[in-house]
Amino acid sequence: MEVLFTSDFLINLFSAGVRLAAPLLMAALGEIIAERSGLLNIGIEGAILLGALFAVFGSDFSGSPWVGALSAILTGAALGLVFAFITVTLGGDQVVTGTAINILALGLSTYLFRLAYGLEGFSHEVEFFRPLAIPLLSEIPFIGPIFFKQSFLVYLAFIFVPVVAYYLFRTMWGLSLRAAGDHPRAADTMGINVARTRYVAVTIGGMLAGLAGSILTLSHLNIFVENISAGRGFIALAAVVFGQWNPAGAMFSALLFGIADALQLRLQTISNVLPYQLLATIPYILTVLALVGVVGRAYPPKALGKPYLREERGS
Repeated sequence: MEVLFTSDFLINLFSAGVRLAAPLLMAALGEIIAERSGLLNIGIEGAILLGALFAVFGSDFSGSPWVGALSAILTGAALGLVFAFITVTLGGDQVVTGTAINILALGLSTYLFRLAYGLEGFSHEVEFFRPLAIPLLSEIPFIGPIFFKQSFLVYLAFIFVPVVAYYLFRTMWGLSLRAAGDHPRAADTMGINVARTRYVAVTIGGMLAGLAGSILTLSHLNIFVENISAGRGFIALAAVVFGQWNPAGAMFSALLFGIADALQLRLQTISNVLPYQLLATIPYILTVLALVGVVGRAYPPKALGKPYLREERGS
């Protein structure tokens, strides 16, 4: 087991951890925006899954990964709008709606995938975003190969962290968004359109979840396999809670889960003592432990999960 302590092993481990953290982070950032507005969208698992599929469709049919990424974004936006219509306009239960979207996405992705590629279980290879070494920075010992030899979509996920933080905490739009999630009645009284704010927030959240799916197929792999999301949407939800609904906190949470995932993959190749099924549970066990650790110390938006219908005002 001395291989675990070599420099090459650690560089490869942390580099893979950053890469595996990117889709979790992208989805978590989208969910932070949605939840800050008061909407609990557990349907991001379905958005990741369908985003991954339509990213492959777009890249395959156009020959360009950029079209694939755009297809994933539009897919996530469509699911976000469906979620918003049911929960904001109709006042439907947010957990039930999100669960229904996940079930729909699982069935629909399987049907469309097999319709397009047959019963092989995976698509053929498509154009994808290749690793892009940043000049000078990628040459920094140890740190360079870890952070600055990634693909464009991985860089984009981490660039979005300060961008989302700025808009949430330094702009009037962010203030209106947080007001809609904490005190929607007061926000409505002050002239903020709560319904429109929540529509925009959950649509953006869906777009980022769809883009997270494209990272799986256009950055990690260049194929689609059934159920490729493998519960990453729920890990992203855990990263939101563990990160206290803050983009920076979600980033560190996603990195923790990503490194744990990378570690279990490497342990599978060097260990013949523990069954691989047990090693594969490491990221999910860590997710549960992380959630247990923040019980009683996590303070979500006060109106999270609660529908707000404007006609209730004054009742």
